[in-house]
Amino acid sequence: MTEPESATSELQAALAGIDYPDSDAEQAARLRQDELTKPAGSLGVLEELSIWAAGVQGQCPPHAFERARVVVFAGDHGVTAAGVSAYPAEVTGQMVANIAAGGAAVNVLARAAGAGVRVVDLSVAVDTDPGLSAFKIRRSSGRIDREDALTGDEAERALAAGVAIADQEIDSGAQLLIAGDLGIGNTTPASVLVSVLTGAEPIKVVGRGTGIDDAGWIRKCAAIRDARRRAWPHREDLTRLLAVAGGADLAAMTGFLLQAAHRRTPVLLDGLVVSAAALAAQLGNPRVVHWLQAAHLSAEPAHELALQRLELTPILRLGMRLGEGTGALVALPVLRAAALSLAEMATFAEAAVATRQPGTGE
Repeated sequence: MTEPESATSELQAALAGIDYPDSDAEQAARLRQDELTKPAGSLGVLEELSIWAAGVQGQCPPHAFERARVVVFAGDHGVTAAGVSAYPAEVTGQMVANIAAGGAAVNVLARAAGAGVRVVDLSVAVDTDPGLSAFKIRRSSGRIDREDALTGDEAERALAAGVAIADQEIDSGAQLLIAGDLGIGNTTPASVLVSVLTGAEPIKVVGRGTGIDDAGWIRKCAAIRDARRRAWPHREDLTRLLAVAGGADLAAMTGFLLQAAHRRTPVLLDGLVVSAAALAAQLGNPRVVHWLQAAHLSAEPAHELALQRLELTPILRLGMRLGEGTGALVALPVLRAAALSLAEMATFAEAAVATRQPGTGE
């Protein structure tokens, strides 16, 4: 097992050492797409996904990501005291236990998709099972509209924890990683990060989260405005930004994404919170984006802004906003279908099917 302390040097390596996916495999995938028994481009986005799959796997044709793994990063946030959520903070700890017991939406969808699930307590406000809290940084992150979420040391440890968690999953054989989030109030720091890293005004990033009413939305606007003001001077300093306006869960997700890219392991992004961590990871090393795929577009306005900055096109648009990795799990079969269509469809030559005549249009 890689401990967070020893993972700090690996994080530095990830920040400096992320490479591009395999361009030769991508080109081979493009050429193979033209040889398959279908009109060129007729599978739409599936064709682009298959090329991405070949590149991140370094082979053409690609496999179907048989070993996919969800890691749910759990943490509480002091900003819930500002009345920004429709649910009380104690729900986070209760939902950690629910996921561990297999009863949450992420468990159901993971079973349907054939993926494994792990939940990790980074900063839940209560004690959780020791098996889930080995990487715990603290109890709840600070109230970011008034104080820092973390100390500098805590932010570094949380980033390193994400590196260690990615190493554990990859070393255990994961071919595709999914980062999920869990935490009452976590869309508030995520929205702050999106606002800071995209330059969007606070009013443009405020969503309904767990379903807040108009009064709650106004309180959330104020909290994001105040936290953004505190965070803005640190918009080019990854660790400091996460310490001021992120949280242990968001910092760990950031380290997780960076290390996955460093180790050439693709990640399917879920919703707003994970995409905010992806923006932070992009600040650390822009090449990380080439190893990411956006699973879906949630109902949160900040999510679309984040994906636009990442230049990622979501696979699905279903209005989901639960988190936990649920949107990514629904998109996983689509990604697998894309890879299989490239790998298993016959070519014109193999099937003895005539190709389109030159100059005949459709």
